[in-house]
Amino acid sequence: MKREAYKYAPYYCEENIWHLCQEKDFRPFEKNVVLISNEARSCSLWHQRAGIVPDQPVVWDYHVILLFKSNGWKVYDLDTLLATPTPIADYLSATFREGAVQEKYRAQFRVIDADEFAKVFSSDRSHMLTADGRWQVEPPPWPAIVRNDKSNLMELIDMRKQTIGQVMDLFQFEVAFTFE
Repeated sequence: MKREAYKYAPYYCEENIWHLCQEKDFRPFEKNVVLISNEARSCSLWHQRAGIVPDQPVVWDYHVILLFKSNGWKVYDLDTLLATPTPIADYLSATFREGAVQEKYRAQFRVIDADEFAKVFSSDRSHMLTADGRWQVEPPPWPAIVRNDKSNLMELIDMRKQTIGQVMDLFQFEVAFTFE
């Protein structure tokens, strides 16, 4: 399960995870896709590859990871500097520092069954275009994942929206997956 074996494009975590949750290596496991965001669309995550200064967070508008159950829940985050996979308790304690961020910037987690995510996820990548139509970051080499000519990524990361999956704060998420 080495990260180099899987499709990866920087800044396209949702597509990376869409591909990852369908990989044969993960088929035997119970798995969930987790979208991380908040109302402010500003979440601090530590130990991210995009980080510039060591021990400083990367602030994402959203982030997407894969959870799978193999001798406890493990996180597969293709953007982390931590080992992959990482036991969930280790990932959460290293990646999120609730005391270091204001309440309005604390992460929320939308947990979606990975097979359901693979069936319904759709992104036309328009969120990665500037106002003048240029790419903020070059898109991945594979085609965009679009269903019914409609993107639902922004709906999935809006933690106020009633859509698929269950939204949790960090404490609820930790209880649901660390102590199981």
